[in-house]
Amino acid sequence: MICTIQEISKMLGGNIIFENLSLSIKTGDRLGVVGRNGAGKTTLFKLIARIESPDKGSIHFKKGTKIGYLAQIPTFSADITGFDVLNSAFQSLNEIQIKLKDLEMRLSDANPEEMDTLLQSYGDAQEAFTNLGGYQMESEIEKVIQGLQLSNFVYQSFSSLSGGEQTKILLGKLLLTKPDLLLLDEPTNHLDLFAVEWLEEYLVAYAGTVVIISHDRYFLDQVVTKVADLEEGELTVYHGNYSAFSIEKEERLTREFQAYEEQQKKIKKMREAIKRLRQWANEAIPPNPGLHRQARNMERALERMEKVRKPLIDPKKMDLTFEAAARSGKEVIVMEDVCKSFDEKVLLHLANLHVYWKDRVAIVGRNGTGKSTILNLLREEIPVDKGIARLGSNVRVGFLSQHFHIIDPKARLIDVFRNEVNVIEGDARHILAKFMFYGPDVFKRVGDLSGGERMRLRLAQLMHQDINCLMLDEPTNHLDIDSREVLEDALEDFQGTILAVSHDRYFLNKLFPRTAWLDEGQLETFEGPYEWARAKWDELQAKRRPVIVVETKKADKPIQIKPKRDISVEEEIAQVEKEIKILTDQIESANDWEHYEQLMETKKQRAQFLEQLLEQWMENED
Repeated sequence: MICTIQEISKMLGGNIIFENLSLSIKTGDRLGVVGRNGAGKTTLFKLIARIESPDKGSIHFKKGTKIGYLAQIPTFSADITGFDVLNSAFQSLNEIQIKLKDLEMRLSDANPEEMDTLLQSYGDAQEAFTNLGGYQMESEIEKVIQGLQLSNFVYQSFSSLSGGEQTKILLGKLLLTKPDLLLLDEPTNHLDLFAVEWLEEYLVAYAGTVVIISHDRYFLDQVVTKVADLEEGELTVYHGNYSAFSIEKEERLTREFQAYEEQQKKIKKMREAIKRLRQWANEAIPPNPGLHRQARNMERALERMEKVRKPLIDPKKMDLTFEAAARSGKEVIVMEDVCKSFDEKVLLHLANLHVYWKDRVAIVGRNGTGKSTILNLLREEIPVDKGIARLGSNVRVGFLSQHFHIIDPKARLIDVFRNEVNVIEGDARHILAKFMFYGPDVFKRVGDLSGGERMRLRLAQLMHQDINCLMLDEPTNHLDIDSREVLEDALEDFQGTILAVSHDRYFLNKLFPRTAWLDEGQLETFEGPYEWARAKWDELQAKRRPVIVVETKKADKPIQIKPKRDISVEEEIAQVEKEIKILTDQIESANDWEHYEQLMETKKQRAQFLEQLLEQWMENED
């Protein structure tokens, strides 16, 4: 066991989060922690990470265990770049590197008496550097930069980055530190589809123990081999991935409910028997003490019986139903040859998209490619540079954004709801209760709401608006799995048109039979769900990728420079430099890890070849 949690209890703000909770985590486990928002998952992580302490119970770790947890974003000085933050994961190696450079300087000026001692120190430091993986340090950092797609901002000042960009950098640093016990709380937030897929592969191959909180069902299916379900302050561990857990939990709840019902029938019969025995004893002349004793003995047996607790078959969920307005025209969304740029960055170039009545279309692509921009163009929030972007006739749009715009943070939740939905306060409270805002919750200030609560409030508003076209921008962000399932069911029943931006692959595959793929300004539409579209998109990329035939170095022979007779060394240098530039561009756009590794190795070989060409050119000049 790398971590053993024994009967811990924790109370926050006068509320009991959990009592007498126990969990054992084995070395090498891939454990997913699931549960509703507010169940205490993050609190559990903080206890394991030793950020907080349990009120009762204890947590023990295997001796020497290094724990990695991204708790909060630290503050760095303005001159610290994202790359510096990543590099700080190798603090001990960086210190050895500084020592090696210092020793090199001293060796260059050393007298014969000091030379042996300095050489010994240098050899020891170099051996330590090698054993700790110092020569793989740069490639490890580059692997994370490419995998999490940090290259666009990694060399900028860390303090100038957005919250999402800072979180991605810190996630990269956490992975590079390679802790024995890796705690990841919603690691797929802020990551696009490609980065999530890379992270899946990374975690599956990770040498340590991984514990993950996530509402991404597809991600959990790919990574975890155990699931810990935190519900009503109790933790139940299931073996298998998320899909296996869902099936097993349903079967367990069915068995427990049957056992509960059977016991309730038995208890009812025993109570009726006790009542009859007492009645017969009292009606007897004279009263029968033997029947009274039998009734009392049966009553004691009932008191001693271990009661089966009624399982939580149907936990509180949102009651979400969209009522479509009168239908729109056949054409709902029209984009023809649309161009849109911000400064020098081209987001859309001659983009085309046609969406018809009752279509379900998903827009997918990397972060920053302009997916949300398409929604803003169609809603006329921003103008097109060129082309046509318009809605069809009688289209009434309901927009759900991942960023809930708050005009007045101090406004009460119920007032913000009634600003959009014209109902009296009593009806408003009744509607909000369906979205799990009970009692005094409706008087919370909107500025104090969590991301999930803001999303539920916006859904409550949308449900009571006259709409026949839904535009959704990352609608599953901040929602727990139960709420995601309710949203999916409601969208399936919606009698209008839906255009959605999302990176939730489970959500995409379940609801959207058409996929629009946005990449480098180009919008490709595939007549299939995400999984099918992904395969087709990969095929297109393979066809577009230029093939470079380069010389490779044999493992047992040094690179031999044999310039062609018909070109000069200068021309060959220019040719190799061009090849390296093309390889660099391919590396930045590579989404397949094996292909990325091959490109990196080829680039390294061409760089070595270029160095030898430059040396040869210098000799010729001399």
